[in-house]
Amino acid sequence: MIKFTVEDHDGNRQEIEAPADMGFSLMEILKASEYPVLATCGGMALCATCHVEVLEGKDGLGEATDIELDQLENLPEYYPTSRLACQIRIGDILEGAVVKLRGEDVV
Repeated sequence: MIKFTVEDHDGNRQEIEAPADMGFSLMEILKASEYPVLATCGGMALCATCHVEVLEGKDGLGEATDIELDQLENLPEYYPTSRLACQIRIGDILEGAVVKLRGEDVV
């Protein structure tokens, strides 16, 4: 199991545990944990509604793809540590990371 922390839109933090061996994306885990992640494109990096900011642990995640960057750069709020949760796979690289929800608040 991989442990990481999620900060919601109100600044509340919660530690999440997720299986590293099932091929889930961060977006899928956030949705399963009932966070308000719209994710309208279903994980294809086409909508950016699963936008997160990686507050800690970004060095291990690697670089964003060109497709991901194209979506992020079109957002009204874009940060140097912005990523699309659908493009981050749950694995050792996420252990101990802290991510902040930045996508649309759909609640």
